[in-house]
Amino acid sequence: MSSELEPDAALMIRVKQGDWEAFAALVDKYKQPVMNLACRMVHDPTEAEDLAQNVFLQVFKSADRYAVSSKFSTWLFTIARNLCLNEIRRRSRHPADSLDAARADHEDQPLHQYEDGKTSAPPDRLLHSELEQKIEEALAALPENQRLAVALCRQEDLSYEDIARVLGCSLSATKSLIHRGRETLKQKLKPYLRTGVWREPQ
Repeated sequence: MSSELEPDAALMIRVKQGDWEAFAALVDKYKQPVMNLACRMVHDPTEAEDLAQNVFLQVFKSADRYAVSSKFSTWLFTIARNLCLNEIRRRSRHPADSLDAARADHEDQPLHQYEDGKTSAPPDRLLHSELEQKIEEALAALPENQRLAVALCRQEDLSYEDIARVLGCSLSATKSLIHRGRETLKQKLKPYLRTGVWREPQ
């Protein structure tokens, strides 16, 4: 029966049976996508790493309740969504904690050194770095549901239907969130883009 399951679901069934190697395989495959999603939601790499660890801890603790009703990745990103939104709401209730953490992170970082582009960095690379920063700033300014929807679009194995399940809303509402988010990003990034065509940030 398990041979008929998608590979990730088959691995999760093995996790239910106490197979640590199967769990390690899932963590290895999804740790970076989960961390990327968390980082786009909370804008703090250290906090994103902690959230990713909590996501996989929750996956393991919930293994006995796992049912193959949808793709494993849909179930996984639903857990990630819930933990990210919980963290965002916690921060909104305790903004001082977030400000202190951000200040501490800033103090730990060296001052940015501007290098001579003629000798150390091609102009294209500098422009790409600036664009990436502007993309992240524009994403951070989106309402959380739009930000989450656009971030989930970057997961290659998630369809619009899967994203709708993760978000817990209808397919039409999901498409609307993604469309509005992309249009907002396109308007904000228009000065930095050579064309008006939206391209997913890499």
